[in-house]
Amino acid sequence: MAEKRLARRKSKPRKPLNKKGSAPVRLPPGVAHPIDIHVGDRLRQRRTILGLTQEKLAESVGLTFQQIQKYERGANRIGASRLFQFSQLLGVSINFFFDGLDKKMGDPAEGYRLGIDCRDNEPPERDEMNRRETLELVRAYYRIVDPEKREALMSMFQVLADGTKDK
Repeated sequence: MAEKRLARRKSKPRKPLNKKGSAPVRLPPGVAHPIDIHVGDRLRQRRTILGLTQEKLAESVGLTFQQIQKYERGANRIGASRLFQFSQLLGVSINFFFDGLDKKMGDPAEGYRLGIDCRDNEPPERDEMNRRETLELVRAYYRIVDPEKREALMSMFQVLADGTKDK
């Protein structure tokens, strides 16, 4: 009987250790892991570019819009089967959700530090490309059917952007 208990103890998977090899590193309750925040942010980004509301996306996968909100903030983790479902629905590979992920986030100690830094569940170092305004602008640009009009608009953007550099 004692041998069975010992065998079970040895076969249990171990939690990740910090860099020094001591106690496992865990985020406190209510603090999202930065990888979950990143994956959720990519979900929001793709949903916005496609012009889907949280309600429409939720309805498509049999969830509530509140659950989609939690996924997008990283407050709830997205399981593998659900991530696959989102990738199919949004027309992207599963890798899309992990693109741009900083390799440091996989390190337990670094993940802890980043998770604590992101208590408000905002993605680390959010840049202009992830802002709603940018995503809506890209979506509107691609709705322009006439290639000449799109080219003219692109030229106008470049002239305007170059004009602001000098100021």
